Amino acid sequence: MSVKIDIKFLAGLLVGAVVVGSLVILFTGGDDDPEPGTASQNSSLEPVAPGAGATGPGEEEEGDEGDGEGGNAAGPALTLPVPEGEGKINCPAPTKTVTDTASLEAALRDAKAGDVIKLGPGTYTGKFVAKADGTQQQPIHLCGDAKTILDGEGVDEGYGFHLDGANYWRLIGFTVTNTQKGVMGDGTNGSIIQGLTVHEIGDEAIHLRKFSTGNTVQYNKIYNTGLRREKFGEGVYLGSAESNFKSITGGQPDKSDNNVVRGNVIRATAEAIDIKEGTSGGKILNNVFDGTKTGGSKHNDSWIDVKGNNYLIQGNKGTGTPYDGFQTHEIIDGWGKNNTFTGNTIDLGGGNGVGIADTKGGNIIKCDNKMVNGGKLTKDGKCS
Repeated sequence: MSVKIDIKFLAGLLVGAVVVGSLVILFTGGDDDPEPGTASQNSSLEPVAPGAGATGPGEEEEGDEGDGEGGNAAGPALTLPVPEGEGKINCPAPTKTVTDTASLEAALRDAKAGDVIKLGPGTYTGKFVAKADGTQQQPIHLCGDAKTILDGEGVDEGYGFHLDGANYWRLIGFTVTNTQKGVMGDGTNGSIIQGLTVHEIGDEAIHLRKFSTGNTVQYNKIYNTGLRREKFGEGVYLGSAESNFKSITGGQPDKSDNNVVRGNVIRATAEAIDIKEGTSGGKILNNVFDGTKTGGSKHNDSWIDVKGNNYLIQGNKGTGTPYDGFQTHEIIDGWGKNNTFTGNTIDLGGGNGVGIADTKGGNIIKCDNKMVNGGKLTKDGKCS
């Protein structure tokens, strides 16, 4: 018996197979976050950046199983004024002036204690790294203004500016934009990040990790984060998630301690400030949060998550949130404790939660925290 084959039908099957194969590639490829199961439920692994422009996948939040959420759409510029306050520093007279990418890279490479590097007006394209140390008496300054722009050439990879083991720096006044992570501090101590405008960022805007201690992040304007993955779009990020301890800090808790975050204005897609387990002793003071873009995933539902210990959270003001104003979390036994919330002004803006959700207890919530436009300060109404 002979069999007749319809050539047109067979060709159609082959074309269909190619299309299906392309769809499989489209929906399973192109995500640099590890597949679920390669890390604990809390977060995915993020390797330490070995040098300029190196980066890894963003850190997962607790309970996030790596869904395929994409980036956030960029919003308008943030027009809220940066608060007035103490601690601001001015740039001394410059010891050298740079005017383009090559001269900036050379100045960073050759920097020494006491240098004051002035950024001339214009746009500097690339990923920039500082490795030299200043001293407490002679820090290294890098100074510009909002129209001096470090452009990272794309939100999918790299750090706009990387303090890579560099101590006692003063980053003042310029703009960091169009990069995966804005300013990254790895093992930086005694540095100040002040008056920057950080926007159009793929993930988080400013991150201190890998035992970065005694630093100050103050009076910066941060917005349009999370353009690559909105659930990773934190404004200021302190420390590392527990599941990243192995890759970031050799398996030890990331004791990025005693950092001050003060007077910043933040509109982020994830938490405005994320305080990780293993960190302690910091101060979160007088910041302003616009929560209208928050909520890139089911876990991005507050202005601040506090998972560290012994923080002072004081004088902050927030409007609009998907759920709560502030939250505490005990990711590691004994952490997320002994934090004090006082003098904060909370406008839930229609959120269905509470002002301060102390999910496991063990924190101090003062009655001087003020609720605006209704809502409860705590779930049980108690404060001290």
